[in-house]
Amino acid sequence: MESLLARSISGVSKIMATAITPQQTYIDDFDPKDYFQTSFAAGEGMFLGEWTEFALQNLHETFIKGDVQGNTLLDFGTGSSGYHLLSACEVFDNIITSDFLEQNRAEFQKWLKKDPDAFDWSHIIKRVCEIEGNRDDCDKKAEKLRSKVKEVLKCDALKRNPFDPVIVPPVDCLLSCFCLEAPCRDIKSYCNVLKNFQDLLKPGGHLLILSTLNATFYHAGKKRFNVMTSRKEDLENAFKEAGYHIEKAVYAPRTDKSRMDVADYDGKYFICACKPK
Repeated sequence: MESLLARSISGVSKIMATAITPQQTYIDDFDPKDYFQTSFAAGEGMFLGEWTEFALQNLHETFIKGDVQGNTLLDFGTGSSGYHLLSACEVFDNIITSDFLEQNRAEFQKWLKKDPDAFDWSHIIKRVCEIEGNRDDCDKKAEKLRSKVKEVLKCDALKRNPFDPVIVPPVDCLLSCFCLEAPCRDIKSYCNVLKNFQDLLKPGGHLLILSTLNATFYHAGKKRFNVMTSRKEDLENAFKEAGYHIEKAVYAPRTDKSRMDVADYDGKYFICACKPK
């Protein structure tokens, strides 16, 4: 019998015409400084406000309710940022971060070490503290996250073991924010990554994915990077095909269309799924 995912692939083949940006191009051309300035810099980042509110609120609610907890969280595709881990560090004592690009890992290490040249995430940290009702504890929040990050690893979503040759013991929670649409060429590839994530999770562990809907590209400075187009139905079919139980799925439209030439997504999603026990 044809799977739901196979029917999804057949039904959306026309929108898969734009090839994603190759990994080598990211290695050669992706500049974390340009990406930060375009996306998250105070007063000008295009993902500030609408996107960050969606991400931070959903992550806060997920962790504060206690449904997703444990000892170790693995963040897949951290990039040069850690804003999506600010609520998680209240729940998990051990956080493992990871990224494909050496330049991203280096920038995140700068922030961990409080390098004076590190990116300034204080405006987002402040917003998380406001959401949590502790608006005066920004410095403490940053220090708590720094203390909880135990490793910064290289990862490759396209490998069977994304951390090869390192073996990462199964964790309680795997989080991935703004990542999988970059390496995955289509929904079948995305589903295969989700299947490989099963080996990284303990039985009953949680998989949390946040990203954008119906995007084809984004910019980091003047550089354009093409991404896989994610649709609601395809995503849910992929999670089910990969063997997860979806506990919560939140979708929201993009309301501010003023900078569609910088990134053309028209919505965002947050999926909380569980690996069967």
